[in-house]
Amino acid sequence: MTKPDLRTKGFQNKTPLAAALDILLNEARPLPSDDCQSQRACGRVLADDVVCPRPVPSFNRSAMDGFAVRSADIRTVPVSLRVIGSSFPGSPHIQAVETGTATRVMTGAAVPDGADAVVPVEHCSLDGATVSILATTQPGKHVCAIGEDFRPGQIVLRAGHRLRAHDLAALSALGIGRVHVVRRPSISIILTGNELLPAFSIPEFDKICDANSPMLRELANRDGAGSILIETVHDHHEALASVLMNQTTRDVVLVSGGSSVGLEDHAPDVLARVGTLEVHGLALRPASPAGFGRLASGTRVFLLPGNPVSCLCAYELLAGRLIRRLGGHCDDLPHKTVRLPLGAPLISASGRTDFARIRVHDEKAFPLAISGAGMLSTVVLADGFVIIPPESEILQPGELVTVHLF
Repeated sequence: MTKPDLRTKGFQNKTPLAAALDILLNEARPLPSDDCQSQRACGRVLADDVVCPRPVPSFNRSAMDGFAVRSADIRTVPVSLRVIGSSFPGSPHIQAVETGTATRVMTGAAVPDGADAVVPVEHCSLDGATVSILATTQPGKHVCAIGEDFRPGQIVLRAGHRLRAHDLAALSALGIGRVHVVRRPSISIILTGNELLPAFSIPEFDKICDANSPMLRELANRDGAGSILIETVHDHHEALASVLMNQTTRDVVLVSGGSSVGLEDHAPDVLARVGTLEVHGLALRPASPAGFGRLASGTRVFLLPGNPVSCLCAYELLAGRLIRRLGGHCDDLPHKTVRLPLGAPLISASGRTDFARIRVHDEKAFPLAISGAGMLSTVVLADGFVIIPPESEILQPGELVTVHLF
């Protein structure tokens, strides 16, 4: 039985954003793990716990420049001790410290056997082969004991943790050269439109430059994507169907353009024919023509409007959240937020979520034009955005709003 052409139906009903997110994220789970070199793992999300394989430090290490002593020898001060040698990082002094002796020791060097404390150099007075200790100390003082930093069997980093630069320092200190991390999702960006010129080229009469692929590429990179492929296809039903059916090995496909119900908006109908169209038409401004579904392989396909601001809105509120979830990241919006009073009214419509662009001035939030899905200036001039929930119609000046900063 032939499926009806979705372009003849229009948007009879629009799905609330919250309901669309429930459908999108309900069964979404992080991707399987990859084996990764630790030195290349910064920003990746751990798939397994990192367990300490060996003690750090692996020897009793001095935390100060000074003299390694037996604390029992300096219960009363001043006291003179015979210096029997020096211990440097990577060049330890082997001879044990015995009663009445001390070893000069540098920060990071091994504390010789027999010594149980280090007296800082400022509390000592060296005179040839003898050192006068001027301050008492306690056992273990200024000594990093074996395993004091990390002990064998200790869970150092837990699964789900996003590795930071200093986490790599810990992995290196532990001698862990490889880790299991969540695989980064592979992304395809498919651009539709007979009017499109390559990104960053010179516009020509009724031709426009592709503005969405540079934006989508960087947003996907921000959200932890792996490989990103970009392909352009003409506004033709069979051409788009052919390209989509070749995406079965990808994790996420972002189709930019052709998502509405015009004569050349083929994307919804094509996705419904070659896969499943789960949501099309959102109670969301400015991205109401957006939608999503999946191919038979499970590959998620997002239908993003061609207008740049609508495309940005649909990506930020829908696609980006799934990409972060697949990569093991938190799927919350990644923007820093600030609570500010409105400097002017912010008007919406009941039953619809609005992606309102905001300019911050004098510690107040001022709305930019909500209309104009193709007006890039409304995001270029904006400092961030406010999400107006569907139950709100007008927010008055002075009312506090949460601004998500770009």
